[in-house]
Amino acid sequence: MRVLITGGAGFIGSHVTEALLARGHEVLVVDDLSTGHRANVPDGARFIELDLRVVSHLDEVFTAFVPEVVCHQAAQSSVAVSTREPVRDAEINIIGSVALMSSCVAHRVTRLVFASTGGAIYGEVPEGMRASEDRPPLPLSPYACAKLAVESYLRAFRHEHGLASTILRYANVYGPRQDPSGEAGVVAIFARHIQAGRPLQINARREQGDDGCIRDYVHVSDVVRANIAAIEGRLSDPLMNVCTGVATSTRALATQLARHLGAYDLRPGPHRPGDVERAVLDPSRFEAAIGTPMALGEGLAETLRWFAGN
Repeated sequence: MRVLITGGAGFIGSHVTEALLARGHEVLVVDDLSTGHRANVPDGARFIELDLRVVSHLDEVFTAFVPEVVCHQAAQSSVAVSTREPVRDAEINIIGSVALMSSCVAHRVTRLVFASTGGAIYGEVPEGMRASEDRPPLPLSPYACAKLAVESYLRAFRHEHGLASTILRYANVYGPRQDPSGEAGVVAIFARHIQAGRPLQINARREQGDDGCIRDYVHVSDVVRANIAAIEGRLSDPLMNVCTGVATSTRALATQLARHLGAYDLRPGPHRPGDVERAVLDPSRFEAAIGTPMALGEGLAETLRWFAGN
């Protein structure tokens, strides 16, 4: 199968690319390298540096490669950046995605797999609850608004053009190759800070000094399993959370990391604009279709072994 993967030089996309190649698929990676790295692209995959918003260039790529399936991982992925620069976020996450959908229709692509957000799209998830796919979205940041808009466009393109799609709503993804230099990816950021002897900032859930926001952390290997199943047409549901369903505060995450890496200093931080206080998802569909997700302790140990060697 010929698969075009956007954002394949990034953290999640490069892992999906590796898995596709291992399964014998032909892969073309398209990435503008704004946050991804050319070195992340696995041997065996073709690579083209491209901004999805340049429609003429995108059309040339589709004409030359003739993909059967498109896996859309490329995004501006920081909630904080989207809050500061909502126009830029919309240009990348909405305009780029719509251009990609249009190319899929023009070139008769069989299926599009879209990396959406479960960690932000549901808004505040009340204490004791886990957001299922049936929960009405309530985005509270420009990033989440953009992801929901793309989901709506996908439904419209399915209705008007017959473009089949699968939407994967990710919880907070972590794992090897996550970039610690940005504003997203707290596991990578904390790991590097502890290794360098720098303090960890616990951004407030409500008031400075509390345990921080509550998140659902899912290992990148589980995200890969969901993407491969979607790309190969093995998911019956067009929408699925990719998550563990386990609630973890920022402080508890730091404590778990310290068990592997040693002592750390904590610094209280303010609440970040756009951050929801609690985002925990229901993994029922994931578990039924994919299997049991990796436990946080196991995932952190595997991730930190990679960071220690890199």
